[in-house]
Amino acid sequence: MPIPAFAKVDCVKTLVIAEKPSVARDLADALPGKFENHDSYLESDDTVITFAVGHLVELINPEEYDERFKKWRMADLPILPEEFRLHARDKKAEKQLKVIHKLLKREDVDRIVNACDAGREGELIFAYIYETSGVDKPVERLWISSMTKQAIKEGFEKLRPGEQLRQLEAAARSRSEADWLVGMNATRAATIRGRAWVGGVVSLGRVQTPTLALMVKREREIQAFVPEPYWLVHAQFGPRYEGLWFEGDETRLKDGKRADEIAAKVSGADGVVESVERKEQSERAPLLYDLTSLQRDANRRYGFSARRTLSAAQSLYEDKKAITYPRTSSRWLSGDLVAQLKPTAATLEPIPDYAEAARFVLGLQQLPLGRVVNDSKVSDHHAIIPTDVEHELDRFSPDERRIFDLVARRFLAVFHPPARFARTTIVTLVEVERFRSRGKITLEAGWRGVYGLESDEDKKARQQDEDSEDESAELPPLEQGQSVKCAAAEVEAKETKPPPRYTEATLLSAMETAGKLIDDEELREAMKESGLGTPATRAETIETLIRREYIERAGKDLTPTPKGLQVITMLEEHPLTSPELTGDWEKRLTDIERGNDDRGKFIKDIEDFTRATVEQIAALDKEKLRPERVELGPCPRCGAETGEIIKENSKAYGCTSWKSREETGCGFVIWKRVAGRTLTPEIARQLIEEGKTKEVISGFRSRAGKPFRARLVLNEEGKVEFDFPARKETKEAAVAE
Repeated sequence: MPIPAFAKVDCVKTLVIAEKPSVARDLADALPGKFENHDSYLESDDTVITFAVGHLVELINPEEYDERFKKWRMADLPILPEEFRLHARDKKAEKQLKVIHKLLKREDVDRIVNACDAGREGELIFAYIYETSGVDKPVERLWISSMTKQAIKEGFEKLRPGEQLRQLEAAARSRSEADWLVGMNATRAATIRGRAWVGGVVSLGRVQTPTLALMVKREREIQAFVPEPYWLVHAQFGPRYEGLWFEGDETRLKDGKRADEIAAKVSGADGVVESVERKEQSERAPLLYDLTSLQRDANRRYGFSARRTLSAAQSLYEDKKAITYPRTSSRWLSGDLVAQLKPTAATLEPIPDYAEAARFVLGLQQLPLGRVVNDSKVSDHHAIIPTDVEHELDRFSPDERRIFDLVARRFLAVFHPPARFARTTIVTLVEVERFRSRGKITLEAGWRGVYGLESDEDKKARQQDEDSEDESAELPPLEQGQSVKCAAAEVEAKETKPPPRYTEATLLSAMETAGKLIDDEELREAMKESGLGTPATRAETIETLIRREYIERAGKDLTPTPKGLQVITMLEEHPLTSPELTGDWEKRLTDIERGNDDRGKFIKDIEDFTRATVEQIAALDKEKLRPERVELGPCPRCGAETGEIIKENSKAYGCTSWKSREETGCGFVIWKRVAGRTLTPEIARQLIEEGKTKEVISGFRSRAGKPFRARLVLNEEGKVEFDFPARKETKEAAVAE
């Protein structure tokens, strides 16, 4: 094999800096020459390969600029460093950083290759390491989207001059400094002003705070929601089909008496088929995956957290070499990949689950590339697809197998024709009342055949709309004007439901579009550059909010905690809670990356915003920060005699007869935190009024950390117990501690 262009034939060497130890080993396996393994690097005759361990270097804390900042005082804010300084993240990072600095300074090293992840954060990791070393040697950039040996070799043959990535580095530094300016100053100001009511440090951030605000807004809508009754009228017709009453676009009746009258009037009456409409429709395959859409699908299908999906995808990329770079924001491929598409499909053909779909793609004389290839929509990295190497599925973990399955099927599906189906709508007229019946027959499975199930879009629509007619029912062949008989009609009483809480899938969608409700895939693509955070950072933002106890998982749902609600209440209407503003900042970072915005102006605008934020928080009235505490009615233990009530405090819903440790009153209390889950006022109210919760509740965790679900019951002693669905027959219950 010829020596790559970066290598030297004489004594001088090239230093390659990877982002992780595993990547360094993969690079050594792909490059020519024998590498000796040293403590923190590998070395051959002409190449040295070392590695970071993620972010080794970070911006220093305020107190390291000036000791007076050790004490948090409003008078010292905002803290706006004239020049940002760097230090090692911790002792372990400092040790590895010294190794890299020593290698950078070696006299026989005359050229550097930045082989950190090919993206904004990878650029920042390298830039901070290089800056703190103080050396000035030429830098080249390895830019690859796959970790296969072939991709690594080709990448080293096409190294890019470091200068080409200066704008990406500028965007990365701008992101880091903006997060420091807003996060450090807003957190200190909010903690000084609101610690007494929120409790502890009030952590705020450029992305985490507007994300939390989205969830709090939804939670308030849920809490303020008042259910309204409505009624549906279902009619059974001969020959064997069902219809739903409608008037105009409305299927819901707000008057129960009228619903009963309609059902009584049409039952047993003769009717006529007023109209039969048959339409042929088609549904195109979804676009290829970027990271956010992959995380959404894995959450919907398997309940995976965004972090769990990213972890599996990163392992498939780095360790198994099975998929391309996952931290991408593009759902398209570049033109130079067209020649690899059929070879990639060929690697899936030996796998039974994909054999038929892969053979179809391989049999196409010309691949349909209209919704697959678009160079203008690929910047750093293309969409996530399988690599064109043999896939050893028995080496995959269960999580990796599921994520690979999503990527492989999506890749094959995008080359299949649209799914075609015939939709039939029948309107039946009985006693001047109209009933609608809908049916759908698949004419050609198309891309859906790759999955063998209904599309995610159909499934999601059905789950969201409980009143939707069952289109899977087969309708008999009917003609306009045909006489039918209404065999029976029944009334179904229902209630309107509040908007659903966010799941990780729906929260990722909301972050991607800065809170705008956009279901259309193509429109969502257009919003990407103005989203909250990036595909690479959204999972960590969600985990940060959970870690700081601002939100929590309750089954598949994510709910804000009382602490999270109070943080947003404190900042009411402040621009820091605005998803649109943060989305605009993200767009500006992308513009800096492309050379269309000025880094200096962006940071100045962030500094101005930081000053305004500190001033606004400082001006908050402390008394207005006092959280509102709900009252849940008379105490079930002593209220009838004493008139005492159950009132919320920071940790519990308790009887107002409690005054102090010495004057404990009747002692009735329902603690807010039960088995790792926060009990909302509504749950506490159900326990007090009904003695149990209406439904089985998810989101509890055992002492061993295992999730479980149970109904809560208030026993005769006023203690909260778990009633496990699976143990109903034995009537076992455990006291909730």
